[in-house]
Amino acid sequence: MFYNVLNYPLQEPASRIQNLEVIITDYSPDLFMICELNNEAGADNILNIMQYANSNYQRAVFQFNMSDDNIGDQNELQNMLYYDSSKFSLESQTIVASSYRDFNHYILKIKTVDADTNPIYLDVFVSHLKSSSGTTNQQLRLAMVNDFVAYLETLPNHRNVVFGGDLNIYTSSEPAFQELIDTNNNITFVDPADRVGSWHNNINYIDVFTQSTRTQNGLGGATGGFDDRFDFILTSENMLTNTDLFYVPDSYQVYGNNANSNCYNGEINTANCDGSEFNFTIRDALYYMSDHLPVTLELQTPEALSVETPTYFNGIKFVGSNVVSEQLQLKITNSAIDNLTIYNTLGQKIETLKTKNVANLAIDVSKLASGIYYILTSNKLIKPLKFVIQ
Repeated sequence: MFYNVLNYPLQEPASRIQNLEVIITDYSPDLFMICELNNEAGADNILNIMQYANSNYQRAVFQFNMSDDNIGDQNELQNMLYYDSSKFSLESQTIVASSYRDFNHYILKIKTVDADTNPIYLDVFVSHLKSSSGTTNQQLRLAMVNDFVAYLETLPNHRNVVFGGDLNIYTSSEPAFQELIDTNNNITFVDPADRVGSWHNNINYIDVFTQSTRTQNGLGGATGGFDDRFDFILTSENMLTNTDLFYVPDSYQVYGNNANSNCYNGEINTANCDGSEFNFTIRDALYYMSDHLPVTLELQTPEALSVETPTYFNGIKFVGSNVVSEQLQLKITNSAIDNLTIYNTLGQKIETLKTKNVANLAIDVSKLASGIYYILTSNKLIKPLKFVIQ
């Protein structure tokens, strides 16, 4: 999954992280590429909510953008990669400087059974090209891509490459996109969706539109409604034919996009954007999280993974619903549980409760704010419980 997270965490409200949690919990990406991350605290916030869903998630090292040092040195928009460490190991990461913003290069190795003797590597690049229309901005995007392509010349041309980014490109005829798909390059990219064309304000491409999720002001980002394809995951051409690691045909999807023509120029959480694939809960979370939709695809390897499935002890469960307003009730049957700790989605500790020799526990939650919370124990093998205050 690639996602523009819209100036996170500086863009208010802070509760947007709860919307991201809904998205991550639903899709559970093995690799999560993002742009418009502001700072390392934000990177940690996102990792925290991801680890609630899957404790195997890890992230790359946070690095400030260095490409704009000579044109403002604001360093306010960074890229990041999160990954399921039970399936991948992060072998290295490199900043690829350009004329405007960095490209970030991450080399991952898949944790296959025979990874030591027959390793399979994946090169992941994350990018955010210059925004806005007009010839000047087109040339800035092209200059960035030229720097990127020059870096790719240093790699072996057989590498498995995934390129995720907010490319801000309005049509495939734009020079920056043409440079990316140029077959004379050392590594040629393809559009796995096979939807090359003039996307901007063209309802025929609504199935791959990613921006804007809204028309309402005051939420940050663009407010033009659903009419552009800015966000992409491109793959190297060889990933359509490789046998050890390959793109799964027809798996490319814009997450949250029901390809409903009535959604054109509309807001993603309205009835005009209904469909069988993505329900209102998902689309509403996307609406409030960002002005972009994520892009997803699937990769497959025939090799066996050396994945260890964690075993969780039983012994703690909800009595009744986990959606409450006044009181949360738990039943505890594991005598090894001495205490429970409640956390919010920012990872902040709310309360610790002693549970030694307690079989039934009623927790007063009436004074807590609405939102999602987690109950953890000191035993790492006991899966966290999630509850919602409504």
